[in-house]
Amino acid sequence: MNDKDLMENMLMLEKGACDLFMHGTLESSSTDVHQTFSTSLNAALRLQDEIYGKMQSKGWYPTEQVQQCKINEVKQKFATA
Repeated sequence: MNDKDLMENMLMLEKGACDLFMHGTLESSSTDVHQTFSTSLNAALRLQDEIYGKMQSKGWYPTEQVQQCKINEVKQKFATA
C-alpha cells in the first residue's frame, strides 16, 4: 500500500468516526454524554482537517473551482425555498 492509499484510508476512517461522534452528540440523553461526544467530534474534525490538508498539499485530494454562475444558481434555488 502506498502513502496515498494509506492517507485515503485514514481520511475515510476519520470521516466515519466524525459521523458516529456527530450522531452520538445529537442523540445523547445527558449533558455529560453529550459533552463527551462533542469533545470527541471536535478532536476528530481537527484530525480529519489535518489529514485532508496533507493530502491536498501533495496533490492527492484535488479540488475544483466552481464557476460563480453555478454558485449563484444554488443560492437562488435555496433563497426561494
